[in-house]
Amino acid sequence: MYITCLDLEGVLVPEIWIAFADAVGIPELRRTTRDEPDYDKLMKYRIDILKQHGLGLKEIQATIEKIDPLPGAKEFLDELRANCQTIIISDTFDQFAGPLMKKLGLPTIFCNTLEVAPNGEITGYKMRCEKSKLTTVKALQSIGYETIASGDSFNDLGMIQASKAGYLFRSTESIIKEYPQFPAFTEYSELLNAIKKEISK
Repeated sequence: MYITCLDLEGVLVPEIWIAFADAVGIPELRRTTRDEPDYDKLMKYRIDILKQHGLGLKEIQATIEKIDPLPGAKEFLDELRANCQTIIISDTFDQFAGPLMKKLGLPTIFCNTLEVAPNGEITGYKMRCEKSKLTTVKALQSIGYETIASGDSFNDLGMIQASKAGYLFRSTESIIKEYPQFPAFTEYSELLNAIKKEISK
């Protein structure tokens, strides 16, 4: 029994923080897990910048409402879910994910949550569990599933390495070069075919 675990941002939807950075004109917020492997360090950096500029959850959600899935993402996800149980495992937050999940046909997502003050200021965040992507994959394996995983960033490598089959998707040249053992795809058709081939073994 297989279950496929997918990253969200960069794989199915554009990077939320990059879209927000462009919308508000703060290039420092374009930094993502592709650039910074330490997620806690990255989030503290983001929260500090938001505070400096007086920006909060409302402003980010206004940008998210305008974000659409990447071209072909919903069709890919629909076909994948018809062939295999699928979960999106993301380091994004409940407060960000809702509108995007509606546009993707309401797939299952495991993510984290933001700590938000009454005035909308983002004051911190809570991870669902430590090393959430790797921990989730291992938990699924512990209840009898073989996992297949795909993502684009440093924080996806744990679940990719721990899975029976793992693929990089639209990743950076540096990550692809550093982890040549993982097939790297740029098209949904390639990723879908690789997953179908694996589950048909």
